[in-house]
Amino acid sequence: MTDPVIRRVRLQEWREVRDLRLRALRDPAAPIAFLSTVDEALSRDDAFWQQRTADAAMGEDAAQFVAVVGERWVGSVSVLLREAGATDTLGRSVDVPQADLVGVFIDGSHRGRGILDALVDAASVWAERAGPSGLTLDVHVENARARAAYARLGFAPTGREVETSSGREIQMHRPAR
Repeated sequence: MTDPVIRRVRLQEWREVRDLRLRALRDPAAPIAFLSTVDEALSRDDAFWQQRTADAAMGEDAAQFVAVVGERWVGSVSVLLREAGATDTLGRSVDVPQADLVGVFIDGSHRGRGILDALVDAASVWAERAGPSGLTLDVHVENARARAAYARLGFAPTGREVETSSGREIQMHRPAR
């Protein structure tokens, strides 16, 4: 297998961003892995995907990294910077600047090949240049596969949990390396 190229999304790649998000939302684990649905994503117009991609490609407070094998996008992570006093994706207050890892997806046929490690490392390097020391994420209590993968990458529970419409989410943090 060809090694994946790990890189930040580019401005003109909004269709690829949209298509990968739709694939992620169709994954069997999607109901406990993501805060949106296929129907919600399909209801978004092209302008939404263009703006989302522009923010992820060029923004100073958000970045999306993808894994590309040949021409196929096989994985993605996004990182969102939060200032102290802001709220995170699940509505909790942020006490110190933090970098939230969101939208994590690896295509089922490419799992277990180190792609998650490389994507998280890319997100970590970008986030640390912006200031926050380490990465924070939320994972559904029933998403054992994801929890194990994050623990393997050095993420540990912070003790902060929140109840969402899809169940309980556990916050995890990985210090800067």
